[in-house]
Order: sequence, then C-alpha cells, then structure tokens
Amino acid sequence: MIHNGVEDEEKWLAAGITGLQQNAFYMHRALDSNNLKDALKYSAQMLSELRTSRLSPQKYYELYMRAFDELRKLEIFFKEETKRGCSVVELYELVQHAGNILPRLYLLCTVGCVYIKSKEAPAKDILKDLVEMCRGIQHPLRGLFLRSYLSQVSRDKLPDIGSEYEGDADTVMDAVEFVLQNFTEMNKLWVRMQHQGPAREKEKRERERSELRDLVGKNLHVLSQIEGVDLDMYRETVLPRILEQVVNCKDEIAQYYLMDCIIQVFPDEYHLQTLETLLGAFPQLQPSVDIKTVLSRLMERLSNYAGSSPEVLPEFLQVEAFAKLSNAIGKVIEAQEEMAVDGVVALYSSLLTFTLQVHTERLDYVDQILGACVSKLSGKGKIVDGKARKQIVALLSAPLEKYKDIDTALKLSNYPRVMEHLDDGTKREMANVIIQNIMKNKTCISTSDKVEALFELIKGLISDLDENPELDEEDFQEEQNSVARLIQMLHNDDPEEMLKIICSVKKHILTGGPKRLPFTVPPLIFNALKLVRRLQNQDENIAEDESSATPKKIFQILNQIIETLSNIPVSELAMRLYLQCAEAADDCDLEPVAYEFFTQAYLLYEEEISDSKAQITAIHLIIGTLQKMHVFGVENRDTLTHKATGYSAKLLKKPDQCRAVYACSHLFWVDEQDNIRDGERVLLCLKRALRIANAAQQMSNATRGSSGSVMLFIEILNKYLYFFEKGVPQVTVASIQSLIELITTEMQSENTTRDPIADAFFASTLRYIQFQKDKGGAVGEKYEAIKT
Repeated sequence: MIHNGVEDEEKWLAAGITGLQQNAFYMHRALDSNNLKDALKYSAQMLSELRTSRLSPQKYYELYMRAFDELRKLEIFFKEETKRGCSVVELYELVQHAGNILPRLYLLCTVGCVYIKSKEAPAKDILKDLVEMCRGIQHPLRGLFLRSYLSQVSRDKLPDIGSEYEGDADTVMDAVEFVLQNFTEMNKLWVRMQHQGPAREKEKRERERSELRDLVGKNLHVLSQIEGVDLDMYRETVLPRILEQVVNCKDEIAQYYLMDCIIQVFPDEYHLQTLETLLGAFPQLQPSVDIKTVLSRLMERLSNYAGSSPEVLPEFLQVEAFAKLSNAIGKVIEAQEEMAVDGVVALYSSLLTFTLQVHTERLDYVDQILGACVSKLSGKGKIVDGKARKQIVALLSAPLEKYKDIDTALKLSNYPRVMEHLDDGTKREMANVIIQNIMKNKTCISTSDKVEALFELIKGLISDLDENPELDEEDFQEEQNSVARLIQMLHNDDPEEMLKIICSVKKHILTGGPKRLPFTVPPLIFNALKLVRRLQNQDENIAEDESSATPKKIFQILNQIIETLSNIPVSELAMRLYLQCAEAADDCDLEPVAYEFFTQAYLLYEEEISDSKAQITAIHLIIGTLQKMHVFGVENRDTLTHKATGYSAKLLKKPDQCRAVYACSHLFWVDEQDNIRDGERVLLCLKRALRIANAAQQMSNATRGSSGSVMLFIEILNKYLYFFEKGVPQVTVASIQSLIELITTEMQSENTTRDPIADAFFASTLRYIQFQKDKGGAVGEKYEAIKT
C-alpha cells in the first residue's frame, strides 16, 4: 500500500510539474510579446497547480519552488510594465480578477512587491492589505506556502529604520506588526495540520509537520533582523506576543520548536534582560514538551555569553539570573510531574554549568544546586536508567573540571549525597573520574579529614560493595593501579598528620577484600616507610606521646596491615613487604622490630610458600636482605642465618640447593661489618655447595647416563675467587687450584654433556685470573700462584 502511495504521489507531482511548465511556456511567450492580459491568464493557470491536496509537504515544496522561480520572472515583467507607463495601482487591482483565490493571492503578493518598490503608497498599508488578504487560504499546507512566499518577497521591503521604505514615527511597529501577524497565522495553520486526517496517521503528520517547521521559524528570524527592534520593544511587544502565541497554541511540536527558535535567533543580551518573562512561559507549556532541552540550550547560550567577556558579568548579577533560573527549574519540575529522572538531572547539570561560568567563586550556589538535585532524587533509590546515570556523572564531573581541584569538591556537603544515588558500577566510574582529575592536576591531599572524605567518594573502587558485577580483569587492574598511584600521592610534611592519613587509608583499604588488597596494601606500606625514613634520625630519648608519630608506632601499624595481607593467598607479596619493613627497622636501629619482621617472613616461607620456584625466589630475597642487616646481635643473627642456610639445603632440586647454599656464604663475610667475618663458615658453605654439585652430577649420571654440565662447579669457582680477593684466609690458592683441575678434568671426560655456555663461562673465568696476574702489584702477586 505504501509503495503504491509513493508511486501515485510521484505521478501527481509529475503531472503538476508538466501542467506548470506548459502554462509557464505560454506565460513566457506572452511576456516576450508584452501581452499583459495573456501573461496574467497563463500565470494564474500555472499557479492553479499549487491548489493540489494530493502531495506530501516534501513533494509540494518541489512544485512550489518551480512556481517561485517563474514568479520571479513575472515580477521583473511587472516592473518593466510600470516603467512603460502601466499604473501599478491598476495592475494591483487587475490581478484581483483571477478566477481562483490561490493564484490571485500569489499574483497579488508579486504585484504588491512592485507596488511597494514604486513607493506610490506606504509600505505598511500594502503589507497590511496583503497579510489580511492571505487569510483567504485556510488549507494548512497551501496557506503555509503562500504566507512563506509573502514573507520571502517582503523581507527586504519592511518599513524598518534606515530602510528606503521607512515611514512615520511608528514605522518599526508597522514592520513588527506585519511579521508578527504573518507568524501568528502561519503557526495556526501549522498546528491545524496535526488535527487533520485519521488518528492512525498521527506519526506521519508529525513527520510532515517537522519538515515544514522552518517555514514558521523564518518569521522569527526576520523579526530578529529588524534594526528598529531594540531591547525595550523586544521586552514590551515582540517577546510577549510571540510567547502568547506559543503558549496558546497548546501544541507539543510547535511549543518545543518555537521556544528553541526564540532562544537561537534573538541576542543573548535580550534573553538576559527578559529572563523572567521568558522563563515564566516554561511552566505553561504542555507536559509532553521536552523543556529540559530548551532550558538547557538557554543556559548554555547564557553561559557562553558570560564567558565571552568579563564586562558582561555584572549584568548577570544585576538581573539575579541564578535565582531566576533556579526558581524556573523548580517550577518546571513541579509542573511536569512525569518528567524522567534524566530530565531533572539534565536541568540541574545545565544550571551548574551556567553557575560555574558566571558565579565561579560562589561555592554555596554550586552546593545549593547539588542539594536541590538530591531533594528531587530522594525516595527514588539507586538510579538504574542509563541516561540518568550519565547525567549525574556529568553533573558531578563539572565542578572537578572547572576548579581542577578535588579540595573544592570536598567542601561541597551535597556532593557525596548525590553520589549515594548511583549504582555501584557508576560509583566506580565516578571514582575513576575523581582519581584521574587528581592525577591530571597533581593535587596533593594533605590532611586526614580530606583523605577521609575523598576515600568515602571513591569507595566504589576500594571496597567490596553490595553489588558485585563481573569486571574485565584488565579494567579491574587498571582501576586498582589508579588507586595505588593515588595512595602514593598522599603527603604531609607534618609527621603527626601524615600518620593520621596512613591510619585513615588503612581503615578504608582493608575493606577491599582479597582481590584489591594486593594492589592497595603495597603503596600504603611504602608511603608509610617514606615517613619512617624521615623519622629515623629522631632522638630515641624524647618522651613519646601516645599519639606522636614514631618509627616504632608506624611499624606496629605496618605489621597489622601485612598480617591482613598474609591471610589471603599472596604470601610471597606479604613476605617481600615484611623484608622491606625489616630493612627499614634496621636503618632505625630497632633490632626487636627487625627480628619480628624476619620471623614473620620465615613463618610465611615455612607455612605458605610451597611452590619450588617461589621458594627459590624467596630464599634469595631472604639471603639478600639478611646480608644487608647490621642491627642484629650475634645471637639473633646466628639464629636467622642458621635458618636461612637450613632452608637453602632443603630446596627440591639439587642445582637450586647448591646455588642457595653458596649464596649463604655471603652471610658470613660482610665487608662493611668487621664483626661479620667468619672465614671458616664461608669455606664450609662453599664446600657444602661443592658436595651438592657433585651429588647433582652423580644423580645425572645415574638417571641419564651422563654427568651433565659443569656449570655449578664454575659458579662455585667464581665464589672462591670472590672471597679469595676479599682476603678470606681460609680460601687458599690450593683450594682454587684443585677446583680448576676438577673442572678441567670433568670437561674432558667423555661422560660430561657438552655445554657451550659453560665452556664460555669457564674460559672467561680463566681470562679473568690471567688479567689479575698481569695487573702486577699485590693483586698480581696474589694470583700468581694459581696455574691456569
């Protein structure tokens, strides 16, 4: 059916164009022969094609434009006729004898233009006559196009100030009256279209009306271009007349479009000075009108106007723009009870943008807007609508973007109350926005109160909330890394306040659950250790107040935090953090504290770390940390060292045992500490490592039929050379020589697996010995006895 309808319409349009072109041809022939009578006859017949009711607005427009082009030629002919002596008054009367009213009025408008240009009668009288005569066409589509033609041909002939058609003292009022009258009639015709035809075609009619809206809107554009329309006239006459028509038409499409037109075509200054009148119309509009969009555009224009020049800001204060806009929004929301949540928030978001632009310093206004938004959202629970959530995020983001400082947002008491209405997913999104703003602007959060308020705002990222939607692992890690960076940025030069900050962060992040803690605990630990380094020179004899920040107190807090971490399956991370804290305690000369941290690390190693690869990494970390410790007395150090060597010898694989045992040799000889120089135990470790290496070869020979690589022996040789250079008396030339011979023999053995890396390593080691010999002096003399 639709397909057939479209085909029929094309046929009717084609027939209309054919008829129009045929009559236009005869009209041109009459024009060329200066035959006025035939020209009028054929032009009337040509214009009769516009009497059709079969075409849609789009197709009718095509036909109208062809007729319009022909009327331009006819107008030129009429001008020529007047120059040849034909009376324009007679011509004006003559065209009124056309048989049908529609062609008659098109011809009347065309001659009317020539009449105005001749200045034989005042422009205002002719225009008044034309606009009144056009009442004769009440068919909506035909009437709209006729009046559009009148508006088009008369726009440069209005009796405006400075125009060649200017009249008496009320000349501008005459021009305004003409345009307003034409606008009013066109709007009535446009609205009437909605009520013609069956109800089932309502959507089609609305679509067709939307296509025609610019015909009506052009009148308002013409009004805005009239030079004589100053602020007073706009305030007293133009705006009230337009708003009267808009409100009285009671049509949703017309009201939305025309209010938007008013905002777009008239100057910002006029809007500001007539704000009360304009805003007063909004609550009177139909409930279904999308007022939020129109009001938002008005506030956007006013915001841009305020931003255009600082000189205009006093005008906003003078007219109390904020109070009027805030009041109007409240009335609109009350009048439109069914307004969706996203509409309510969009209005307040626009008002907030306006306020941030005009009243930047008035934080009380910003908080007032957020408070009004909270009161409208109260009782609605969590906002689930996607559009509304986006609007709330935009509302909350605006102060951050404007002030570039989270401190300012933290001063707004209603800011967290708005966030309470977000679901957990959107809270997380908003928390990300806040953190990114802090990162971007490098904001330093320097007091515990601010940290407390901030972490309340971003709890969507640091706590396990009620809802627990599945998160993409990559997104989750990115979010938690952002929180970690934020924790690192927290700082205060005052140790007492910094300790409060650490305690505040601790309270919040420990609610984070097993997935979050591995991301959030380490940065807090390292931030606290930075504070410890600052305090490590503090005099131990100063009386410590319970609340004062001391290394000992901070270590107690750190112990509690890491203990929480060790209760979830990230024991390797917990062990690393214990060792870091032990190192810091060592720098502060707190032996009992350092020993306790080592004890905790050992317990984790024994009870939680069972993976062989993890054990290897852990034991080397323990050895490396213990080697650097200087605070331990002989007894404590022996206990810890003995444990470490014991762990080394119990690793699963022989090569791993061997490497860990020879690494333990460094625990007994530390250059920087004269009291840790036990050559006997160094040699004991090295010999034990040799025995394990030998056992590894025998196992390889038994299981694979070959003794495997000699890499372990070469590594041990390098340890011998290291301690030989350091002056360990128990490491002698003879022991080194015998080890070199052992490696050489093994490498020449047929049972040994060829290993190019081991060959290169051994060759490099021998070159080093030779290099030391060639150095001469005490070092060269020392190495001289070693034969390579």
